[in-house]
Amino acid sequence: MSDHNQLTPAFAPFFGMAGVAFAMIFGCAGAAYGTAKSGIGISGVGIFRPELIMKSLIPVVMSGILGVYSLVVSVLIASDLDPTLSYSLFQGFLHLAAGLSVGLSGLGAGYAIGKVGDAGVRAYLAQSRVYVGMVLILIFAEVLGLYGLIVALILNTRGSS
Repeated sequence: MSDHNQLTPAFAPFFGMAGVAFAMIFGCAGAAYGTAKSGIGISGVGIFRPELIMKSLIPVVMSGILGVYSLVVSVLIASDLDPTLSYSLFQGFLHLAAGLSVGLSGLGAGYAIGKVGDAGVRAYLAQSRVYVGMVLILIFAEVLGLYGLIVALILNTRGSS
């Protein structure tokens, strides 16, 4: 067995595919949780003050962005997976790490956005002055997913060179 075959085993693309799957599974699970949990709070607010629903949709929008982060990384990784080209084990592990980075950070950010969004919009119903604080906390939760995206993009760029 030559060194070339050891560096590019037939199972190497599996790790790249796993990176695509993990990015989408975990990232979209976080987005779904954030949307569902904050949506429950928004529904509660809408019963008492329907005019506040539009301003209360910020957590839902921020949760949806987490899914976009995962989609972007998944498409970038998948575009590097070409059966006609050599795909090293190193690239496979980089793509796996990129997918896990964006996916798990999106899962954590979605959980935080859901919890803050639910409690925040309910508090906003009772006291309108908490709105700015809620938005700031949501931004800090969202940026956790952005950090995962940045790391994933760096890893993906490293694997393409």
